[in-house]
Amino acid sequence: MKHKNIPLILLILFSAVTYNLYAQQKYWNEHTQLTPWRFPLVADKTGLTYEDLTGDGTPDIIRAFILDSIPVMWIDDDGDMRYGDLEGDTDNDCLLIDLNKDGIFGGPKDLCIDWVDTDEDGIADMQLVIYNGSADARCGYDWDSDFIIVIDIEKDDIKSFIDWNQLLPLCWEHSGHSNFFQDYHGNTLLLKMHSSSFRVADTRFNCENPFIFYDHDNDNLTEMSVRLMDIPHVRPCNGDNPHEIFRKVSDEIDVVYSGRIPWASISWDVDNDNGQGNEFDFDMTVHFYGKGFDYSDQIHKFKNLRGLPEADRYIYDPRWRQMSELIYPDEKVAYDMIFRKGEWDYCWFVFDEDDDCNRWERVEFYYPYDLFKVGTAQGGLDSHKQADAAGDRGEFDQDNSGKGKLYLSPIDGKIHLFGAEWGAWRIDQNAKCFQGYGGLYPPGEKEQRLHKDPESFATVKYTDTDNNGFFDLIEYDLDGDRIFEERVSLPELGIDDSGMIYDTSKMKYEDTQALFDICTNEIWKRGQDAIEVAGQYNLNTSWYAFWKQPHTPFERYSYGYWLNFYIYKDLCHLAELNKDTKMRKRLDKAYYSGNWKEALK
Repeated sequence: MKHKNIPLILLILFSAVTYNLYAQQKYWNEHTQLTPWRFPLVADKTGLTYEDLTGDGTPDIIRAFILDSIPVMWIDDDGDMRYGDLEGDTDNDCLLIDLNKDGIFGGPKDLCIDWVDTDEDGIADMQLVIYNGSADARCGYDWDSDFIIVIDIEKDDIKSFIDWNQLLPLCWEHSGHSNFFQDYHGNTLLLKMHSSSFRVADTRFNCENPFIFYDHDNDNLTEMSVRLMDIPHVRPCNGDNPHEIFRKVSDEIDVVYSGRIPWASISWDVDNDNGQGNEFDFDMTVHFYGKGFDYSDQIHKFKNLRGLPEADRYIYDPRWRQMSELIYPDEKVAYDMIFRKGEWDYCWFVFDEDDDCNRWERVEFYYPYDLFKVGTAQGGLDSHKQADAAGDRGEFDQDNSGKGKLYLSPIDGKIHLFGAEWGAWRIDQNAKCFQGYGGLYPPGEKEQRLHKDPESFATVKYTDTDNNGFFDLIEYDLDGDRIFEERVSLPELGIDDSGMIYDTSKMKYEDTQALFDICTNEIWKRGQDAIEVAGQYNLNTSWYAFWKQPHTPFERYSYGYWLNFYIYKDLCHLAELNKDTKMRKRLDKAYYSGNWKEALK
């Protein structure tokens, strides 16, 4: 499979002759403090060599050195390379970088970038980035490697971001808070795995297969994402005999994809408030896991994906250059396949209550774990290292009885997951502990969040005690002592716990926006009704003037909720001071039914 007959001696001789010439000069942006956007121009034209592989009189290969003696090779896949060119092009050529200087291209510890112009309009429609890990990484996931394919649906010519000073694909680099350099914005599709290309049985498949970003209002920003994962069989690291599937494929193969999607998530920017300085602002995510669905029939053929055959002999494992097709559900069918074909064991839901999530993927999930433990992998709701330690609301339908449907609950007027047995909201009222883009990636911070985990936080727990799919019990730990000091049961108050159900399988993005608008308008109305009722009881609400002046739809949602809650609690305090139990019961019923007129009876 792997080509071992690469002319290493020629490369070594080429290196010895040309290095001294190269070392005399440097590309102007080598290791400055400016962003290294482009592949460094060669330092000296005399260090270039050309090869004509096809015998047509024009070169098909450019060899050169960059960044202090690193060998590179350009392969011309569209026949437009000429003698005298300093580099290949970025519409339909391939760049191979021998990072470890072992004379082998596309091998362990090497970087390759391949541009593909599928419609021959002079702009690449696809880009493959192969960043291989060590040859010794024969088991488990290799987090030091990447296999990335960007399909540029909107043809803005933005693809993967490579730091050309470090010669690293850095998919998380960004300007400001969330203006990512990688093509996560607008309409785009990404296939990605953490594996060396030579470890994978069939390079037509992938792990994130695909990650799709949707721009529904054509503002070149993303309002919705769908992430589908084919979780592969990976050669074990514990010394056990490998899965039979590895013996059937090859002793050299360590990663085999199943052709099934057992993991799916959908995220929405429900108030569509992304913009400059806030380019990513997902608010809500639904996640499914289980048997999933087969997608092996979702075959996409691409013109020009197959690279120049004559150059295969120069590449350690050229199979990714030999493909003519990829297999994945595309942006037109992925959402529908989740609901129509998916067989799911459970469904999770998360809502970003403090509106501070700026990751490109989604609002990261809370897990159905301990309510109060905090920290990465500590067994709490926020065990995922990309989750917000506090500030999000997670809900868990562990048998997928609700099929990912949503509803508006009378318990607080918010959007909830139908069928969830329980859920919890860790309150971070002023977004002091925000995850941002994760804080995982800068050098020396691989396992850290942006902010220190809080020692305590207020918690609200929701429970469906009668298993009808709707929450009917709410508990509060507002002082953060991990003891619920208040419990409210809707059945005990004589309140119907049901709400209008919204079928996500049939909802377009605009329908999700409309649902949030309904939710927000109702919550804001509750807050205004609470102010009116407070006036009837001579309760001064000017203390809450800040919340009476929202500037955005999400502030209306948040401020309306807190106005409603604070005034309710103040009125309850008055009732307790006056030992007026009837008033307290009226207030409870008014607040939890969303009908403040009950408080005036």
